[in-house]
Amino acid sequence: MQTTGHGSGGFVNKGLALGALGVVFGDIGTSPLYTIRECLHHLPPGEHAQAVLGVLSLVFWSLVLVVGLKYAWFVLRADNRGEGGIFALLSLSKLERGSSTTLSVGTIIVLMGAAMLCGEAIITPAITVLSASEGFKVIWPEVDGFVVPIACVILAGLFAFQHHGTQLIGRVFGPIMLVWFIVLGGLGLWHVSKTPMVFQALNPLVGLDLLFTHPRQVALLLGSVVLAITGVEALYADMGHFGRRAIKVAWYGVVLPGLTLNYFGQGANVIAHGGAVGNPFLELAPAGPIRLALLALSIVAAVIASQALISGAYSLIRQAIQLGYFPRLTVNHTSAEHRGQIYLPLVNITLALGSIATVYGFKSSTNLAAAYGIAVTATMIVTTLILFVVMQRAWRWSLWRATVVCAFFLAIDVTFFSANVRKFADGGWLPILIAVGLLAIMSTWKLGKTAIFRRIYANEITDAELTGIASSEHITRVRGTGVFMAGNPQGTPLVLLHHLKANKVLQETVVLLSIVTEEVPLVPPDEQMTFHEIGHGVWRVIGRYGYMESPDVAVLMERVRDAGVPVKLNEATYYFNREMIITGGNAQMFEWQKHFYGFLSRNARQARDYYQLPPMQIIEVGMPIQL
Repeated sequence: MQTTGHGSGGFVNKGLALGALGVVFGDIGTSPLYTIRECLHHLPPGEHAQAVLGVLSLVFWSLVLVVGLKYAWFVLRADNRGEGGIFALLSLSKLERGSSTTLSVGTIIVLMGAAMLCGEAIITPAITVLSASEGFKVIWPEVDGFVVPIACVILAGLFAFQHHGTQLIGRVFGPIMLVWFIVLGGLGLWHVSKTPMVFQALNPLVGLDLLFTHPRQVALLLGSVVLAITGVEALYADMGHFGRRAIKVAWYGVVLPGLTLNYFGQGANVIAHGGAVGNPFLELAPAGPIRLALLALSIVAAVIASQALISGAYSLIRQAIQLGYFPRLTVNHTSAEHRGQIYLPLVNITLALGSIATVYGFKSSTNLAAAYGIAVTATMIVTTLILFVVMQRAWRWSLWRATVVCAFFLAIDVTFFSANVRKFADGGWLPILIAVGLLAIMSTWKLGKTAIFRRIYANEITDAELTGIASSEHITRVRGTGVFMAGNPQGTPLVLLHHLKANKVLQETVVLLSIVTEEVPLVPPDEQMTFHEIGHGVWRVIGRYGYMESPDVAVLMERVRDAGVPVKLNEATYYFNREMIITGGNAQMFEWQKHFYGFLSRNARQARDYYQLPPMQIIEVGMPIQL
């Protein structure tokens, strides 16, 4: 096959489609571990075969309508220069306008969706690894009491490995998941061939009949059926890595057939045994070495599914940092060739503790299923709402056209969400609690930074006035280069004014350096830097980065030197503001937010470290700021 990059036309590279199997579909590909089992818990007594067929129909059409239609055909079209994800939707929707002192309702909705995705990154490893570990009970019933410790050990090992990066293990993700889907389909086909009546479930009326004839079980059934589509957001979030076409080819060519055959196979086996099946997934395989091999493969697949969500959380938080919605954290790059492969130590520790605590707290995947459903369905609703705005503002769709499409999807999303809301007390509170906590951090940080930005650049010193100051006989020019970090590309940073006031000297070469994050994922190298001379040795340099990039000021300054600006990097001194937050001001924030922002500011990674500068060439100027 011919490679056509990440576009949607022409042929698709086999390697991209294979890679998509390992990263994009790891989560949704492990849903057969627990979905049918959870659905069986809520089937009405009697008429068992017809009820199983109804469940299979609901699962199949959920995969077709939500994954195949909504995400594969519509959401994947909302790409921001080839990249996807919740912050790509925020950029395309143009909901965030400038540096407003308040956050729009649309922005808050997007941030809530991002927070829910982070919650999934805690819950997914927990439920996936725990479900796979529960398979030990089928083979060795006496290990029942050790399932939770086994799952915790696997999770601890998974998170402990993260700092090595995913480049090595990523090479085998795709082939392993290809084997996984082949095994899923093969085992399912074997049982379907013995009970072909399950193909009746392809008729959507069979699923609707189950809902209409058993209204009391509707919420419980749909709350379990939604587990079949967990991980659907990965299709959009990872689009930039593989491209729209590769993801669609992998979905329709491998994933959907494999999942459908496996779900139908589980249903066929349940019908054949009159419902007396403890673990519908593992009991697809004959007892003995084959079932043991399936258990081992399911644990490997669970680890891969967890890895995809963990890596996704790293990327999501890094994007939030770049766009100013999250405090600066340490970001380690684990691959010289792939800049998207990153590791955030604090995020990793938080996810590890959260996942292990979740396993210990819920103790079984059945108990944890309630928490999972709310996180997934809430994120789906957010995606539909913001997609509606994108359809009108970015795609220029008419109001009625966007309304018809999104209303259809929203009806499905809300139905699933409503079915899961009743599980709030049973565990649904967990993702809500996580999301509210993260939303408080993101909104507080954004509002605080905006308020501080307005205060720091409240001075109206123009470039002409600045050159006048630089040429003043009262200012002594000394050898060297002074780089003053300026958050506003048009303003004069207070740190420069404080330096002049205190020392009455200025280096022979002065650079006002601004780092700007554009609302695009990546900025081409030839567009990353612009500069011009203001006069009298004062230069303004602007470095532009996308929200999926981490700025490296040391490298940027080398490019500045190579472009002809007379900087001496070995003699350069970098000047930063050091915020000292004081509450009691008139900033448009709640009092608790002001205190919370002060706490976050004190504990955030300092800009000098985040920008990867030599520590011996940095001077920080303390700046009391009242919010």
